[in-house]
Amino acid sequence: MKKLLSIEWLKLKHYGAFKVLAIFFVVGVILTNYLVYIFNKNVIGKSEGAQMLSFSPYSFNNTWQTTSYATGFLIILPAMLLIIIITNEYTFKTNRQNIIDGWSRHEFISVKLVLALLFAVVSTILVILTALGFGFASGTSFGLNGVSHVGFFFLKALTYCLFAVLISVIIKKTGFAIGLYMIYVVLENFVSQMLDIGSIKLKKDTGADLGSVGDYLPLNASDGLLTFPENPLKTMAKSVLPTDYTWLVVAFAIFYIVLFVVWSRKKYTNADL
Repeated sequence: MKKLLSIEWLKLKHYGAFKVLAIFFVVGVILTNYLVYIFNKNVIGKSEGAQMLSFSPYSFNNTWQTTSYATGFLIILPAMLLIIIITNEYTFKTNRQNIIDGWSRHEFISVKLVLALLFAVVSTILVILTALGFGFASGTSFGLNGVSHVGFFFLKALTYCLFAVLISVIIKKTGFAIGLYMIYVVLENFVSQMLDIGSIKLKKDTGADLGSVGDYLPLNASDGLLTFPENPLKTMAKSVLPTDYTWLVVAFAIFYIVLFVVWSRKKYTNADL
């Protein structure tokens, strides 16, 4: 696998799209979190009732959770990069050439899946560094409160990246694959919102609490684990919201990760190149 990854790196290190999207992602993570910080400081902090509503999202009591939540919105960038990388293999026939040169189909798809894992790991390391930077900048004492959300971010990053691999080996064409990926993300988020509204209504009308049903969908399973830190507004809303069954949502997220891996392997090993 080390040799296969070194070949992948040779493909990537001079690839313009890789450099551009990587820079966009790093800058985007820092900028997004900075905007959350500025908004809380200059808008929420100076509004009427600020004493009741304001809190410090980047104190060490909250920084791990806030950074993971805010960065989660940008994980689409590494996923798109994976789609471009894999579909280009079909476009330029380099996947066929790799097979001719002695790679097995299992090796080819395995290195792409490991690449998705590495993208998720690097993204998570960036979250950790960003959270530490904002946490120390807040002037509060170091702490690990909410650090589990970094693990939840990793699950989200891995889910989105593995789904990108799956879409790539199914569609094969860059534009169509990116388009389908984006359409699915938007559509699933819409369906998830409708299901969550139904969950609230069900709890209100019957008392049945099934949790946020929208969080049981493939991408929203990992999405649902990332939430903004506790604050007065969120606390007030909790009385009408379904219970957060975190253990169940984690189980769904892991199930979908395994599904994407197995499906991608089966699709690539059995499909025409």
